[in-house]
Amino acid sequence: MSPREAAMAEERSRLGRGLASLIGDVGGEAAHVERPARTPRKVPIEFLKANPRNPRRTFADTELDELSASIKQHGVIQPIVVRAVKGAADRFEIIAGERRWRASQRAGLHEVPIVTLEVTDSAALEIAIIENVQRADLNAMEEAQGYHALATSYNHSADDIAKLVGKSRSHVANTMRLTKLPESVQVLIAEGKLSAGHARALINAKDPAAAAKQAVEQGLSVRQVEALSHEAGVPARGTPKARGKASGADKKDADTLALEKRISDALGLKVSVDHRDPGGTVQIAYRDLDQLDEILRRLESGR
Repeated sequence: MSPREAAMAEERSRLGRGLASLIGDVGGEAAHVERPARTPRKVPIEFLKANPRNPRRTFADTELDELSASIKQHGVIQPIVVRAVKGAADRFEIIAGERRWRASQRAGLHEVPIVTLEVTDSAALEIAIIENVQRADLNAMEEAQGYHALATSYNHSADDIAKLVGKSRSHVANTMRLTKLPESVQVLIAEGKLSAGHARALINAKDPAAAAKQAVEQGLSVRQVEALSHEAGVPARGTPKARGKASGADKKDADTLALEKRISDALGLKVSVDHRDPGGTVQIAYRDLDQLDEILRRLESGR
């Protein structure tokens, strides 16, 4: 491991240990930030600016109005976490708390409490994603795009991200796959017209855009969208068609089924294991060349 990689790993470790105090109890001390830098203070509200890497893009007016009303009555109870903007005096970029900042503007506040941290772009994005995920503030597309940014811009593996956000590796991998959906489908997910369950079901559809349009227009359930995707050429697990292709699939023992699930969760793809003592076969179903390339990448990297 190079010195730079070791430093990044140490930073991620320290971030994980100190995250609770960074986001929640600002009176505590994070392992990687000196206490003087974390003392809350008030600054003019115009000194702050939004973080362009914030995974959260949607701020509902009703939520902002409710929070604004609370701020008018009680003030901003929890400081906004920021970092200094390089080369600009008295200017700060928000790491966590953009919703509070927006609501404070609506409430007519002239000053807001802040806590200043010295963190990298990667760490700032990690904090923003973790805060929003823990508070369930992100829609499925925002979450997917946040994970994707960590993976592509900062070389985080799915395992790294899973540890950071406290989710399973399969959840992270499957969520990131949503970024492969057509733009029109991603918009429907971001607007809340399709749930995360619908989105995952659409990944296996031959024509995700058409299936998504049908799902919205007809108000289809997740199970109905799954069936629609299977009808488009991806056989459903447990259907006669699928059982006919898998030798003895309906007679697989619990250990084999559990192994199938472990491999499927790790890859985020459908996997079938046909064990015939002493050997057998493993079949991995992929939808397109992108998924095949991802399988090859993982095999070559040893992950």
